[in-house]
Amino acid sequence: MALKTNWNLSPLFDSDTDSQILKSRDEVISENQKFINKWKNRDDFLTNPIVLEEALNDYENLQRFWGAYGSEGYYFYLRISQDQDDPTLKAAWNTIDEKAKKIINETQFFTLRLSKVNNKIQQLFLKSPNLSPYHHFLEKLFAQANYVLSDLEERILNLKSQTSYENWVQMVEEFLSTEQEETILENGKKVHKTLNELLSLINSTKKEVRVKAGSKINNILHKYDLIAEHEINSVLGHKKIDDYLRKTTRPDFLRHLQDDIDSEIVDSLIDSVSKRFSISERFYILKANLLNQKQLEYFERNVEYKISAKKYSYQQSVDLVKEVFLKLDKEIGSIFIDFTKNGFIDVYPKKGKRGGAFCIYWLPSLPTYILLNHNGDLNDVLTLAHEAGHGINNELIKKKQNSLNFGTPTSTAEVASTFMEDFVLQEIMKDQSDEEKLSLMMMKLNTDISTIFRQVSCYKFETELHQEYRKKGYLSKSEIGKIFQANMKAYMGKGVKQSPGSENWWIYWSHIRNFFYVYSYASGLLISKSLQALVKENPLFINKVKEFLSSGTSDSPRNIFLKLGIDIADKKFWDKGLSEVESLLEETEKLAIKLKKVKDKKIHENIY
Repeated sequence: MALKTNWNLSPLFDSDTDSQILKSRDEVISENQKFINKWKNRDDFLTNPIVLEEALNDYENLQRFWGAYGSEGYYFYLRISQDQDDPTLKAAWNTIDEKAKKIINETQFFTLRLSKVNNKIQQLFLKSPNLSPYHHFLEKLFAQANYVLSDLEERILNLKSQTSYENWVQMVEEFLSTEQEETILENGKKVHKTLNELLSLINSTKKEVRVKAGSKINNILHKYDLIAEHEINSVLGHKKIDDYLRKTTRPDFLRHLQDDIDSEIVDSLIDSVSKRFSISERFYILKANLLNQKQLEYFERNVEYKISAKKYSYQQSVDLVKEVFLKLDKEIGSIFIDFTKNGFIDVYPKKGKRGGAFCIYWLPSLPTYILLNHNGDLNDVLTLAHEAGHGINNELIKKKQNSLNFGTPTSTAEVASTFMEDFVLQEIMKDQSDEEKLSLMMMKLNTDISTIFRQVSCYKFETELHQEYRKKGYLSKSEIGKIFQANMKAYMGKGVKQSPGSENWWIYWSHIRNFFYVYSYASGLLISKSLQALVKENPLFINKVKEFLSSGTSDSPRNIFLKLGIDIADKKFWDKGLSEVESLLEETEKLAIKLKKVKDKKIHENIY
């Protein structure tokens, strides 16, 4: 199979100067204006189901083919990801973004007015068979109605967020990103490294390197701790004002409402994970013993026990992932093959290219694209499987859903990706030596612990932060640091020391500025693990998994799973996923003992 390793953007445009770009922009503006002209001054769609069906069909068509950004927005977003240093691309994007935001403001009348219809009309619409394709879209609109302000008020809140929230967050991020500290590399060479580079060095297998890097990170964070104190208080105040105006009952409620998940389900998840923090504590104690340390320092929590030296070419990576996916399901494998041979994956690092990896979709009428920075490490193979999982999820939704149901709720966004990734890792582990298996199992556990237990601890930290701010009106950096360390200690236990300086490590953790987003990492992985267990018990259950992956936002996550015979509000469901993690931990402990890396009783002894 011939592999394409650069994006083929021709389904969008042939080049940055393609004459079709301006034509496409004009079409986006024209189609949106056509919708506005047709519906803005009408009220009949707010009372008549037949008229509303016509209006929703028009709106669905608008979102399927044009949206506010159109193909032009998608194209230049992808091009900037390929070349972040090109000012021409940035200028093009800024022009598109400005026009798109104007379109969004001008078209929001439709959903705002529709969400405000009275309860009697709501029930009429929800019971109408003509509107059944849009049933859950309407349910969500009506559920959010009590927390949506007037058109003018929403515009004011959008405008004030720039000064009371976005500028503060951007300021701290930019200060941190420009800092450099001198440190020592593994070869003994002294170099200046940025904060992100130092965060990578704390995972070095050499103690001297990670201690030095940890110290330098502490220096940077301490330098900006007072600025971050003012920043986070402004962010907390911004959220408090929004919640007050929208009359919400708890700081995380709007996140749950937006994610289409009941607060009781999130509470059940948080409670279930918190009650099993002993799992994460045992893991860190095991890691400390494998590294011949009494305790890990806070900054050492992610250091790998051993790093696999094996390299995988991109072709080998693709062949491995393809084999696993085809074994799971022919359609899943076929979608992956299309990604690799049609140029929808940009594979290798290049100067100016965005770091990391992502999978992105734009409109249902346009292709899914995946960005990698493949260097041939084991993690690069798993990243390919992870991002392809997102892409497969998108493509399955496209086949079954209209554009108003196109997407994944945040609460389940990571299910497909971790599901596919884990099956690939299990395949890799089959033919490994015990030594290599121990390394891979520790690597997998580290990911699981960080994704589930650490993110739940972050969620609890964030919750406490908002609650304390609303009681006191202002939190000092010292108070924030104590809250942070207490929550980190709760899940790390005796295996990790809350080292001096760690009280400031919340400063660079961007997730807490996105308001209660982090629970979704835990929910996604635990749902994934439960589904994996069911597929292992019965391979035909993959059809149920595909049914879930095809559902998009056509119903709430809870209802979608209830149709599969699964209740995600039941703590037993979360416990099943947690037991999968604990089972892997027990297997890893036994292997470590078998290989005489640790002594049986030493794993669990009090290491204080």
